[in-house]
Amino acid sequence: MERIWSPWRHSYVTRGKEADQCVFCAAPSSDEGRALIVHEGVLAYVILNLYPYNAGHLMVVPRRHVATLALLERDELTEMALLTQLSEKVLTEAFQPQGINIGMNLGRPAGAGIVDHLHTHLVPRWNGDTNFMTVVGEVRVLPEELPSTAKRLRPIFQQLAG
Repeated sequence: MERIWSPWRHSYVTRGKEADQCVFCAAPSSDEGRALIVHEGVLAYVILNLYPYNAGHLMVVPRRHVATLALLERDELTEMALLTQLSEKVLTEAFQPQGINIGMNLGRPAGAGIVDHLHTHLVPRWNGDTNFMTVVGEVRVLPEELPSTAKRLRPIFQQLAG
């Protein structure tokens, strides 16, 4: 039998009840969160997903703790849309994906892992990127570690954000 080791996931699968502070609210002021943030706006920021579906999986997050689009102010909504557009351009340059899933999950029944803080996912996709590991083993095999992805994306964000 072949084994695939992913010790970095241990803290995720053994975590207890989430801390009182929202992970998205805490990210800009924690070392772990800062390491994942690849671009910052005034009202929102772009962060790597700590548990990505594919290499380059980004999230656009408003700084203000709100659960739905309806609760965003116009300026927040505009900045999130512009950062989503910028993220699409950055992912296209950095990874040359054949497609990108962009979306939000509002509420637990819709698939939201973090229910109380709205965020937009951008997941680069390639023909054939799903395989038996995900389907049968419920395991994802990612070709690049998060610090390498962050190092690759930050200068492109800086260049394209101008």
